[in-house]
Amino acid sequence: MPEPARPGAALVTGGARGIGAAIVRRLAADGWPVGIGYHSGAAAAEALVAEVEAAGGRAVALGGDIAAPETLEGHFGTLEERYGPVLVLVNNAGVNADNLSPQIKDEDWTRVIDTNLTAAFRATRRAIPPMLRARHGRVVNISSVVGLRANPGQANYAASKAGMIGMTKTIAAEVARRGVTVNAVAPGFIASDMTAALPAELLAHIPARRMGTPEEVAAVVRFLASDEASYVTGATFTVDGGISA
Repeated sequence: MPEPARPGAALVTGGARGIGAAIVRRLAADGWPVGIGYHSGAAAAEALVAEVEAAGGRAVALGGDIAAPETLEGHFGTLEERYGPVLVLVNNAGVNADNLSPQIKDEDWTRVIDTNLTAAFRATRRAIPPMLRARHGRVVNISSVVGLRANPGQANYAASKAGMIGMTKTIAAEVARRGVTVNAVAPGFIASDMTAALPAELLAHIPARRMGTPEEVAAVVRFLASDEASYVTGATFTVDGGISA
């Protein structure tokens, strides 16, 4: 059974599948009404809503391109009308367009930066004022170990994820005195549709000798969204089996 309902809502962008869906389940179990942001996964998002509601929680599917400002405003408006202010924001939506740097097209650079970084900034900017008024808020940015270490072929993705870490630190310092925390989680190789095609020999480079699970990432996000994490801010937590050590 979920915990008692919270006075506000959570928004998880890119929440229909993989890491995002695992985060939605954790937050819903903690009593948060959750907005499940998605772009192309309508069926998955609606199935997740049904799963959360069957378990006694509350959720709503919120479709659209997160890189479009009007999409974000619609997400926040819907949640505020139904549940109150967004007091937990998880910026998880992301895309990749991998290539060696000389072959990255301008449109692939822009699409990755706009979706992964600019949209996360806009969502955070939109969420912060109600959090400051409530003197309580949690922002969790899903970065990547690629933002911490080189990974050839992902200059655009790495730039977006490293940018999230810098943004996290700066905004955390701006809002800490008002009870709002801003942290980042940097997953490594996590079992998902995106990593299913990676070669098996990759595991030899991971000290833990296995991929992580979405639930292991979600557990860290759940902690950062909790009251117990009220003195944790501006930090980046790696969930990578030791690959960035």
